[in-house]
Amino acid sequence: MRSARTQAAIDILASLVAFDTTSHKSNRALVAFVEHYLAGHGVASEIIPAPGGEKASLFATIGPEGVSGLGLSGHTDVVPADAAAWTSDPFRMREADGRLYGRGTADMKGYLACVLAMVPELRRRTLKVPIHILFSYDEETGCIGVRPMIAELGNRLAKPHAVIVGEPTSMTVVDAHKGPVRWQVEVTGRAAHSSMAHLGVNAIAAAARLIVQVSEIERELQALPPNTRFTPPYPTLQVTIVEGGNATNIVPAACRFVFDIRATPGLDVAAIEQRLIDFAERECLPDMQRIAPEAAIDIRRVNQVPPFAAERMSEVVALALRLAGENETGAVSYATEAGLFQAAGVPAVVCGPGDIAQAHTADEWIAISELDRCLAFLDHLADWAET
Repeated sequence: MRSARTQAAIDILASLVAFDTTSHKSNRALVAFVEHYLAGHGVASEIIPAPGGEKASLFATIGPEGVSGLGLSGHTDVVPADAAAWTSDPFRMREADGRLYGRGTADMKGYLACVLAMVPELRRRTLKVPIHILFSYDEETGCIGVRPMIAELGNRLAKPHAVIVGEPTSMTVVDAHKGPVRWQVEVTGRAAHSSMAHLGVNAIAAAARLIVQVSEIERELQALPPNTRFTPPYPTLQVTIVEGGNATNIVPAACRFVFDIRATPGLDVAAIEQRLIDFAERECLPDMQRIAPEAAIDIRRVNQVPPFAAERMSEVVALALRLAGENETGAVSYATEAGLFQAAGVPAVVCGPGDIAQAHTADEWIAISELDRCLAFLDHLADWAET
């Protein structure tokens, strides 16, 4: 027999899943739904729109004003869902065998639903420590939407003294994760007929030299002393996109590739970037520009989410362990906004319902038992905030 609160979380999750908030689409309808829901329980929301206004983050506070509180952070966007690969509509939640299927159920609308289902209980309590709700957009494309909201903390918005990020950890407590950094490299050569190749500069060939250098750096990273908290126990580096050429009889004038690193805490990613820039300037460009002075190589960092490692004596980590009934913390290789909060002076921890193995998959699901565990965690949090 499921509790009324569990059923409320399931009903809210069904509503959230029904909003197609794939990252390239607007999330404003979902934000309006949450704003209306909170208003119905006497909770006012602050909306932080994206620069173009097509998306927004939401910030709300339950409890006393003028007191530093604890934040519950999650993202509203989801990754694309190929309906042909699913056995049901990705944006119409269905229940089967104790599981709830739908895009975003695990990553991470299940957490959002639990937070919202707890609102009536939080409103009923006499909280001494306020609970802040922070729902952002475009986490899946680089934790983009949470950044303007973090910039307002301590100004327009109350600054929490700590934040719990509800990414799926199966309700274990995570105090460290890797940080993705992504670069785009654009190589400009000179086109020529392939029978007169000496008159051109082959951009793909130059890009290949750079890619070999990236592979060499990758091998060196794998040889670093292992950090066994992570799987794999080293920073990963790989080229993920290569584009170039437009005909078999033309020396290609342009090539573009993207490479990505998942950095462990403490890794000097700027040094890796500079090493590739130096290689391009020393080993590639002189040969290219002897033939084509206009030849160029542009290496540009397009996104970075910092790795996360909580302070050794972090109070919010200790609190999360107590609320979750856990004794040990873990580390994960995926990224969250926890490092961004930490960089802004807000200690963070990661703990949320669902299994990361289900995230981004066809027929994504979350177990109802995970919602129960999250609701129990939040109920213990309410007890803590009340005492």
